[in-house]
Amino acid sequence: MAAHRRSAHRKPKQRPLAGSAARTAASLALAGAATAGSVTSAGAAPAEPAPTAAQVRAKVDRLYHDAEVATEKYNGAKERADAATRAVDALTDEAARRTGRLNTARHALGALATAQYRSGSLDPAVQLALSSDPDTYLERAAYLDRAGDRQSGLLRDIKRQVSRIARVKARADQESERLAARRAELRDHRTAIRTKLADARKLLATLTAEQRAAYERSADARHGGGPAHADRSTGRAAPVSAPNSRAGQAIAFAHGAIGKPYVWGATGPNAFDCSGLTQAAWKAAGVSLPRTTYTQINAGQRVPRSQLAPGDLVFFYSGISHVGLYIGGGQMIHAPRPGAPVRIAPIDQMPFAGATRVA
Repeated sequence: MAAHRRSAHRKPKQRPLAGSAARTAASLALAGAATAGSVTSAGAAPAEPAPTAAQVRAKVDRLYHDAEVATEKYNGAKERADAATRAVDALTDEAARRTGRLNTARHALGALATAQYRSGSLDPAVQLALSSDPDTYLERAAYLDRAGDRQSGLLRDIKRQVSRIARVKARADQESERLAARRAELRDHRTAIRTKLADARKLLATLTAEQRAAYERSADARHGGGPAHADRSTGRAAPVSAPNSRAGQAIAFAHGAIGKPYVWGATGPNAFDCSGLTQAAWKAAGVSLPRTTYTQINAGQRVPRSQLAPGDLVFFYSGISHVGLYIGGGQMIHAPRPGAPVRIAPIDQMPFAGATRVA
């Protein structure tokens, strides 16, 4: 019995695999080893190197430029949305006025119908025929003729007003659809601007304080770090000789804006974007400019760079996404970008795209 129990608990002998079973086991073992090796090598793969400070600065510059392009698109969309709003308001007012005239005509027609009803259902011609007084007959006949003319005139007026109100409301509906599209466009551009600026701030936050200071110094050098030809006591540039009084007024306004912050979509008086500054400067001189860089460039006479005069608008980049006010001596006053206030800068620090003489 003991021998039987010992033999019952004895482990069975493992027989070696043979044939296809052996080949399958070997393949699985090799595959497992390869997989383990790949996992090990993947885990040991070096992480992508962090961008250098120079790469961060270049990307931040690109984001700021893209944000300015989006800002000018936002400005154009806002101008179109404002125009659509004014059109809807005007059409709404017109519909209200025409509805008032329609109601007046309807009241008059109702009063006329009531008077006729009260006179009885007898035909007017029979009523007149029964009159024994010729004078009364003639007087009432003339009155009824006039009443008939008045009634038909009121009906024609009502029909006209109903038709015109329908047309006005149809136009108002079309303008309302345009306004909804403009507002959607505004939201898209606003989102794009905020996203790009937020990305720029995140990238700048990866730099050390010393690297950020170096970036700001280099940006100041590119966009004009301090007022050239300036009176050091006031931080304002020395007076320039303007070709006419209006140009002088525009330049004086721009000088007064030096130091005020850049805010996208702003037209003053406390903050500006680039085209908002030039628009406000020339508005102070009595000249109305359109809102965006790409429309301002067509708001006057084009002039070559060699013939620039103080007061001219100077434009930059191939997409006409930046503008400044030329003040002479190769300098301009402009609103550079977020974080950089209105300042004087050389015009050769950005890709020159053209110039326009407003007045």
